[in-house]
Amino acid sequence: MRSGIVFFATAWLGITWVLVTNFCQMSPSSIKYDRQPELDLRKFWGAYSPFFSVQEYAPPPDDCEISQLQRHGARFPTFGAALDIVSAVLKLQSVDAYTHPSMEFLSTFEYTLGTNDLVPYGALQSYEAGTAVFERYANLVDADNLPFVRASSGMRVVDSANNWTAGFSAASHHIYNPSVSVILDEAGNDTLENHMCPNSGTSDVQSAQWLAVYAPAITARLNSWAPGADLTDRETYGLLSLCAFHTVASVTPDSLSPFCALFSQAEFRAFDYSADLDKYYNTGYGAARGLGRVQGVGYTNELIARLTRSPVRDHTQTNTTLDADPATFPLNRTVYADFSHDNTMVAIFGALGLFRQPRPLSTAEPDARRTWHTHEMVPFSGRMVVEKLACGGEEYVRILVNDALQPLEFCAPGGRGVGLCTLSAFVDSQLYASSNGDGEWEKCFS
Repeated sequence: MRSGIVFFATAWLGITWVLVTNFCQMSPSSIKYDRQPELDLRKFWGAYSPFFSVQEYAPPPDDCEISQLQRHGARFPTFGAALDIVSAVLKLQSVDAYTHPSMEFLSTFEYTLGTNDLVPYGALQSYEAGTAVFERYANLVDADNLPFVRASSGMRVVDSANNWTAGFSAASHHIYNPSVSVILDEAGNDTLENHMCPNSGTSDVQSAQWLAVYAPAITARLNSWAPGADLTDRETYGLLSLCAFHTVASVTPDSLSPFCALFSQAEFRAFDYSADLDKYYNTGYGAARGLGRVQGVGYTNELIARLTRSPVRDHTQTNTTLDADPATFPLNRTVYADFSHDNTMVAIFGALGLFRQPRPLSTAEPDARRTWHTHEMVPFSGRMVVEKLACGGEEYVRILVNDALQPLEFCAPGGRGVGLCTLSAFVDSQLYASSNGDGEWEKCFS
């Protein structure tokens, strides 16, 4: 018996995938960040980090067959983020002279980044993700059983899904050519977009508190290097993020942007922690009134339906018309790929019970023992894979996030080793989703 793969492809931060054949030739700066090179800065950009495998993929036990789930790639800044970035660059370029050589590049620098859309490297990431899925799970597909692909309707998300299917097709030498079967309208019921809880809050307060801790000293130093710039702390944050955005605005960002050389490793670690706070208090476990993870309940119930091949039972975000139709929500496929956003993916992690934090994240000082690291959870092209395994007559579930096998502590005693849970025990563990958020969904509207 072949088990079905649920492949969760999230387009976090609304990443767009452009056609791979339309890559523009954008070259990163030749300036490399050469201070303490043992630290790979790309892994300390929070949700702006490029995809990397947190662990080497561990194949399932020999007597198991597989079933499986992923997210999108690197993008330009959002319009709101670009405002602070552009403001900071213009201020730095308006001064008469610089007092530090790291800023000299600004005298000839031209800001050419767009907003919101996928960058060429992001398109490549999605294409490579599709290729990797075929190479890992080729035995699960045939001409009559192609991956079933959905995307939220944001253009960057749809483009991500199209590039994923192109990569999958190319890896099969174009024998198997999946397409995007369903596009969920973000203005309606959509389990791939966290917009249906009007009373949900934001992480603005916590983010501002941490910014006030780590940014003033950096802002003061940058202003001393560019006398008269009068940067604000928000603009300093924008420049830190520009290191990431300017670097990934390339098909192969092997060299770091010159903006990266304006900051120390400790400062990037502080910046990275700001992403942890943002996700934790926005749609994660720390969201006000519990209205973060409840936004992942609808998708979790869809996942349970696919794993058990039974109708979706949900009264939250699901589109009941689409989910009741085998043409738009089949239950007999072996590979599913869904494309969404990072905030939605974080909510789904919470609804499932992944990455539980022993104590709330502090806005005064990072906890070195925390389990919540955004760059490991939802980097650009981050992916969650749910494998349904047939082992000696019993069905099991494994979950991998960016190739790291999740322990599934909530699933004992129905396991067979770390990270392996019987399907029945996994379903039983998802009471929060099966109860439609245990009363928290109603708080979205009252």
